[in-house]
Amino acid sequence: MATAQETHEYPGELNDVPGWFWPLDQVLFSWFLERQERLDTRGDLLELGAYLGKSAILLGHRLRDGETLTVCDLFGAEPPDAANRAEAAKSYSSLTRQAFERNYLSFHDTLPRIIQAPSSAVVDEVAPGSCRFVHIDASHLYEHVEGDIGAAKELLGPDGIVVLDDFRSEHTPGVAVAAWEAVLNRGLRPICLSSQKLYGTWGDPEPVQEELLAALRGRDDIAVTVERAAGQRLVRTRARGKRLRPPSLPSSRHPA
Repeated sequence: MATAQETHEYPGELNDVPGWFWPLDQVLFSWFLERQERLDTRGDLLELGAYLGKSAILLGHRLRDGETLTVCDLFGAEPPDAANRAEAAKSYSSLTRQAFERNYLSFHDTLPRIIQAPSSAVVDEVAPGSCRFVHIDASHLYEHVEGDIGAAKELLGPDGIVVLDDFRSEHTPGVAVAAWEAVLNRGLRPICLSSQKLYGTWGDPEPVQEELLAALRGRDDIAVTVERAAGQRLVRTRARGKRLRPPSLPSSRHPA
């Protein structure tokens, strides 16, 4: 995996922020969050693992009055164990809280709530059932991801959405094991899959799947296939070509 490098320039648009938040997932994040707004689903937003802020910036764009975006990341602090320290040194050596804050404030007036700690700390800081959307993109080690999924289940409200990053990458087998274990043994119901992320819920996935299928089948820039595995309906998505029609994205204070 290539390591995106920290930049000291202010981003002129969202895609100037380094990170692995691809256009298809920007479309899917926006669709799920817009659907929650349309249905007046209330709750906070939570991100475990923020890197330099690319996905957090989009999440902050969808906050409503009275809601909180919480971001939990080590931001260069000491990881809790040797395996996590090795992972951080390899993939996240450029990560700093200062860089995250600079990027985020290029798009928003105020910072999110920041928990600079291992992701395991989040259950002591966020109220059970208070979240409507949780993005898990922290450690790729099985033991940590398994705990992050358990935290998401506790912190999400009814029909809340969890997004698991890197569930199918060749360098993250621990995420794959934890993700599919949650589907098979812990009640997680997949809604859709992108090339990098699994979108799921502990509620009923069928109503949201039907709406998503209708929305995506009306687009010529996203391919959709549906199959079943282990009793689960899996909606697979992929980008057609290199240019997707972007969703509504936050505007930078420093346009190019």
